[in-house]
Amino acid sequence: MAPKSTTAKDPDIHKVERLQVPYSTNAPAFGSDVVAETLSALDIPYIALNPGASYRGLHDSIVNFLGNEQPQMILCLHEEAAVAIAHGYAKVTGKAMGAAVHSNVGLFHATMAIFNAWCDRMPILILGATGPVDAMKRRPWIDWIHTAADQGAIIRNFSKWDDQPASPGAARESVLRAYWLANTAPCGPTYINLDAEVQEAKLPAPLPPIDAKRYMPPVVQGPSADLVKKAADLLFNAKKPLILAGRLSRSEANWKKRIELAEAIDAKVATNLKIGAAFPTDHPLHLGQPATFATDDLINAVKDADVILSLDWVDLGGTFKAAGFTPSATVIQVTLDQNLHNGWSMDYEGLPPVDLFIPAETDATVEALVAAIGSRAKPKKPHAARPHPLKEKPAADSQMAAADMANVLRHAIGDRTVCLTHVSLSWHGEFWPFRHPLDYVGSDGGGGVGGGPGISVGAALALKGTGRMAVAVCGDGDFMMGNTAVWTAVHYRIPILFVVANNRSFYNDEVHQERVAVARNRPVDNKWIGQRISDPDIDIATVSRGQGAKGFGPCWNAGELEKALDEAIKVVEAGGVAVVDARILGGYSPATAAAMARGKADRGS
Repeated sequence: MAPKSTTAKDPDIHKVERLQVPYSTNAPAFGSDVVAETLSALDIPYIALNPGASYRGLHDSIVNFLGNEQPQMILCLHEEAAVAIAHGYAKVTGKAMGAAVHSNVGLFHATMAIFNAWCDRMPILILGATGPVDAMKRRPWIDWIHTAADQGAIIRNFSKWDDQPASPGAARESVLRAYWLANTAPCGPTYINLDAEVQEAKLPAPLPPIDAKRYMPPVVQGPSADLVKKAADLLFNAKKPLILAGRLSRSEANWKKRIELAEAIDAKVATNLKIGAAFPTDHPLHLGQPATFATDDLINAVKDADVILSLDWVDLGGTFKAAGFTPSATVIQVTLDQNLHNGWSMDYEGLPPVDLFIPAETDATVEALVAAIGSRAKPKKPHAARPHPLKEKPAADSQMAAADMANVLRHAIGDRTVCLTHVSLSWHGEFWPFRHPLDYVGSDGGGGVGGGPGISVGAALALKGTGRMAVAVCGDGDFMMGNTAVWTAVHYRIPILFVVANNRSFYNDEVHQERVAVARNRPVDNKWIGQRISDPDIDIATVSRGQGAKGFGPCWNAGELEKALDEAIKVVEAGGVAVVDARILGGYSPATAAAMARGKADRGS
């Protein structure tokens, strides 16, 4: 496996950190060279990292053996940002990029971002390191506190696989296995812990060459023909079929197959904001608007359906529970998610009633169902069009609720092609139509506040050069927890627009405190204590300018926001990073508030 001679995917990013001295292209000489060579052979374009001495050998190999070309380092100011960036990249591409974290302390920092990717079923190849396993070779103090007997145990309950190889040959095999497993459905993060001694020791002899692609057999777990026939017959004969479109790919071809299936059986289709766009929201068959929690439209459709097809729907059991009864409909569940369930994390959600279970990948199953229905497809019925027109802009001097902020943003975007890389908890599907699988790439996965900025920068990295503008709508709490990702975006010339829905509060927790106060007959007026992010208000524009971005705001009304967005979009179209501080009122749309009350939402801004 010779190092790749090609440069990173984006030449502008590659120019940011050029080598001052030409690098070596000789055969691997150290254990870490073998690891770096393997990463290169896997065509991994980037490795997001926060540096640390535990993997200084690998760091040197990526720079002075590979030339910082493939993979190219993406420097981050926090390990959580490094993993979140890799997460966001996977949300767009469906493929793992690399992330590196320093020893046990770096892995501790990264845990929330790893959990987000785990819950989101997104692939990441994470490389870590430890002080020398051989105690006689540890430096006093620092190598001891940065060495653990079983470092992978820190994240083993929310990662697909981990390993601590004891030789360069074993490290090569571990990297190959970790990348293959991460990218095989159901996807998830994998972790390789590299012993510092293994990295830095000279190779006693060259390793025999191998073809990395032979160790990456493509795996598509399709459905059995018998199960497909049973499902196709049930769906075709249903009078009121309902499709719950859950975890599905960003592939445009697969997107079209979903539409074809829905039209072939005249099924209503529901989507939600927990995962990326799965079906056009203004299609006549789309049900209501996507939301994070079960809406009345969804609950009524579940009650009314006679056959329900769940395409890896997130929390199918919880959706039925929200409906208030076990559905009488025949339930078809398509998922591989059970392969990841364990006894530590309850991200498997409630156990749903299922009449026909298809253990297979969703997109492969949709394609098989379309083929099985074939010429039996029902003629298209006339359905009322579901246009999603622009609403009239709010008055320039008016204060803004979340809906007003979204309205002004949509007017400012106009007919540009964009990707919503993240939305705040106050967002509702009625604000924005999704007409392409990359119009929206989903939430943070694990409900971890602070993931939005890093995930968005990673998505923007993957989108760079595609002509699709990355737009992130983050709550103020979310943005402040993860805002160092802004520096990384600026440094590597990754264009992105951040709009901060700034209600100066962890507002969802105010809602929770209000519920508790009402239930206990205590003063509701005190709900803001320990929740408000004010006195002083954080100057988000200044925080952003301090990292090299163009900061705008605070924008207290619709007119100020419109002006700021017009300027911010110009910055992004010129290749820059812009952050707009939109001061909005606390509160949610009526539909969101009702759904959250029913779902007892987690914390967030």
